Amino acid sequence: MVVATVSRYGMLVCAGCAAAAALAACGAAGERSADDGRLDAVATIGMITDIVGEVGGDRVDVTGLMGPGVDPHLYKASAGDVRTLSEADVIFYNGLHLEAAMGEVLEEMNARKPTYAVTDLIDRDLLHESLTYAGQYDPHVWFDVSMWRSAVDRVEQALIEQDPEGEAVFRANATALRDTLDALDAWVRARVAAVPEELQVLITAHDAFEYFGRAYGFEVVGLQGISTASEASTADVQRLVDTVIERRIPAIFVETSIPRRTIEAVQAAVRSRGVEVAIGPPLFSDAMGNPGTPEGRYPGMVRHNVNAIVEALSAPADVAADAADAAAAE
Repeated sequence: MVVATVSRYGMLVCAGCAAAAALAACGAAGERSADDGRLDAVATIGMITDIVGEVGGDRVDVTGLMGPGVDPHLYKASAGDVRTLSEADVIFYNGLHLEAAMGEVLEEMNARKPTYAVTDLIDRDLLHESLTYAGQYDPHVWFDVSMWRSAVDRVEQALIEQDPEGEAVFRANATALRDTLDALDAWVRARVAAVPEELQVLITAHDAFEYFGRAYGFEVVGLQGISTASEASTADVQRLVDTVIERRIPAIFVETSIPRRTIEAVQAAVRSRGVEVAIGPPLFSDAMGNPGTPEGRYPGMVRHNVNAIVEALSAPADVAADAADAAAAE
């Protein structure tokens, strides 16, 4: 049996009996440290795993639950995940209802071991609030690189709390990472200036880029809502079609964690009205790229997205279409 509810932000929250049973079975296991004395950390999404690994350095072993192409809005903890969480010394997650389907498991873990939401330090006045549900916020804060620095601060604090002897290491690593993010933020601002102002419109399958738009000057229009648990309607498709045609936008985008058909419907509808629009190279939104690739790290993911957006929106529609077709064929 599966118990399912819908949060006020429209995100599916569900927990299966298998996960609950695994949690109960792991109850006696308790926390454990890595055999070599390092902290055993678990993080939900790749962007957080990346921070914990950078700040923790050699004093932390970090395991990421959600790999490339995984949608955290819908991700349910398996029995193996619950075991991994139960055996960890410390757990990091995004919060703001991003990991909605894991909500019950994370609550249980918080009651028994150090569990940190990396968005806790962000001033709520800076968050993008739902127009429909008061007090609920867009969780995709990593798309504003300067805002994501707060996640570094939270991880730094948490690791010092859990391993005071490593304070000097954690502070030095966190300072270096913040410097990297400052340079990355400056690069993004310079790079997006190449897009003509009238074309600074980012149309995506999933409304995950509001923080990017606000920080870097883009109007953002998503087919689906902030959560992928919501379904796009015919009216949503038509709204995007009208925007593409009226604004003469050369390219629209789909994310790696979203089925391509969601944005192909927009492309087909635009074509039916005698206009061509390219589907640009896939963007990384809720998941990063494969391990060992530049996109498998947060800075590389950001650079990939920004380069894809700038090149597709700066090109004439026919050139953008040819480039997108070539990228899709790879």
